[in-house]
Amino acid sequence: MTKLLLTMIGLAVVALSRGDGDQQFCAIGDLKLQSGSTINDCKIGYRTFGKLGPKGDNAVLVPTWYLGTSADLRGSFRPGGLVDSSKYFVIAVDALGNGVSTSPSNSQTQRDAAFPTITIRDMVESQHKMLLRLGITHLHAVMGISMGGFQTFQWITAFPNFVDKAIPILGSPRPTSYDLMFYASSLKTVNEAINNKSARASLIRSFADFFWLALNTPAYYVEHTRREGAVESLRGFEAALLAWDPYDMASGLNALLNQDVFKPFGDSEASAAKAVRAQVLVVAASQDHCVNPTAALSFAKALRAHTLVLTGDAGHSSPGAEMKRLGPTLSKFLSQP
Repeated sequence: MTKLLLTMIGLAVVALSRGDGDQQFCAIGDLKLQSGSTINDCKIGYRTFGKLGPKGDNAVLVPTWYLGTSADLRGSFRPGGLVDSSKYFVIAVDALGNGVSTSPSNSQTQRDAAFPTITIRDMVESQHKMLLRLGITHLHAVMGISMGGFQTFQWITAFPNFVDKAIPILGSPRPTSYDLMFYASSLKTVNEAINNKSARASLIRSFADFFWLALNTPAYYVEHTRREGAVESLRGFEAALLAWDPYDMASGLNALLNQDVFKPFGDSEASAAKAVRAQVLVVAASQDHCVNPTAALSFAKALRAHTLVLTGDAGHSSPGAEMKRLGPTLSKFLSQP
């Protein structure tokens, strides 16, 4: 038994030392969920970039956004980007249910409708188990965009002593009333697509168009999209969403709807804030139509956190549009004592 354990640890060290951005998987066994249900034989996908320092104190976890995978993050880990992998050991992790990690679309025993409902907290629990399996017992930082930001808020409240720094970017500790309406209407369309196979493609296209319009602001589209071909410009995002499994899409939306880091603290923002030990930088976008910034900025005040508000008209796409401003701020925050 001891020999087997040492072998597993050795394999984990080899996997972590690669840092080449290749897709890897960590088997964490059965995962007990917040609902009381269990995901059988759970596997979490991840990619690593850079090298783990001799003291193991430079690991940065980056969870994926909704409808995103770790492959989408590969170009982000450079000087001036989200994280500089020449300084930090970056672990980009595929969120539970995203079609790479164990999900409705790839589960061997709980496929599609048989897959249990998951929460953002479940995603974080799975990542915590993965890190321990890989020999990572502490993180220099956790950071993520959109649903990755939701997961970041969960990390600092669920495992306050595991993380030194946290950067939720365009995330929320819990959805505002606007967010709830946005996610619920999205989920309704996706569920209709699941239940009506003959109209599935049409319904997914409608969801894609609705989602695409919310990603930026009207002013941004007027400035950056020509009238000629404007309608046709929707087709690319439609095609991207048609490639996703609708059960995976619904799983992520359910998780967003049920996000609430205050609930375990008696629904108290102040109590949740007192539990946090990490230094926090909250990044919000003032014109975000996908994740309203009100809840994040309120929690930032309770945390006495650093804040950065992106004010351009790119809305939920602001991190990419304003990376020249965002990148140096992230770098400074990550490196300061």
